Amino acid sequence: MKENEIARGKEHIYEQTYKDYLNRITGLDFNFIAPTLGARVEGDEIIISFFNRPYRISAQGITDPSGGKPHLSICVILCKYLLMCPLIKPLGGSWMAYKDFIDTAPLIQAFSNTVTRPIAETFSGRISELEAAGKKMGGYAPNEKFPYDLCMQFDALPKVPLLLLFNDQDEEFPAQCGVLFEKRTEKFIDMECLAMVGMMFFEYLKKESRL
Repeated sequence: MKENEIARGKEHIYEQTYKDYLNRITGLDFNFIAPTLGARVEGDEIIISFFNRPYRISAQGITDPSGGKPHLSICVILCKYLLMCPLIKPLGGSWMAYKDFIDTAPLIQAFSNTVTRPIAETFSGRISELEAAGKKMGGYAPNEKFPYDLCMQFDALPKVPLLLLFNDQDEEFPAQCGVLFEKRTEKFIDMECLAMVGMMFFEYLKKESRL
C-alpha cells in the first residue's frame, strides 16, 4: 500500500473516532469536569489549552483560536482528555519516560521515531534555536534541576505537563533528547493520544524554529 493511501486510511479512522467522541461528549457536564481538567466554561463550550493555544469544544465540534477546525490529531486528543476526566484529582507524581507507562509497548518505537529521535537530529548543533522555539511555545524552566544542556517544561494540556531534556552533540556523542511526562498523565489521557501529543510537540518546535 502506498504511503498516501496509508495516510488517508489513518485520517479516515481519526475522523470516525472524532465523530464518535463528539457524540459521547454530549453527555458530559462541562461545569462539573472543568475544575479537574484545568479548563473553563463559556456558555455551551468548554475551553482547553493545548500548548498554550485555547480550543473551544462543544457537542457541535472543536474550533481553534482562529475559529477554524484544528488538525484531527488535536481534535482526538482534546476529546479524549475530556472523556477520561478522573473523578478524583490525581497527584502529580514523578517524571516518567513514555516507555515506562503501562500499555505503551506497541508504540515505544513509534514514539522514538516520531518524537525524541527527530528532535535530537533536527536540533543537533542548534540548541539555541531549540530553546528559542521552545520559549515561543510557552516553554519555561522546570522547578527541578536536571543534568542536561537544555531543560524546558511545557503545558501540553492543563494537567499534562511535558518535560524536554536535551544534550547537544559533542566530540564523542550525538545529540540526545528525552521527553518525559508526569506519572498522573495516564489518568488524563491514553497512551495512543499521548504519542500524538509528542508528535505534535515536535511539529510545533519545527514550525517555531522555521526548520
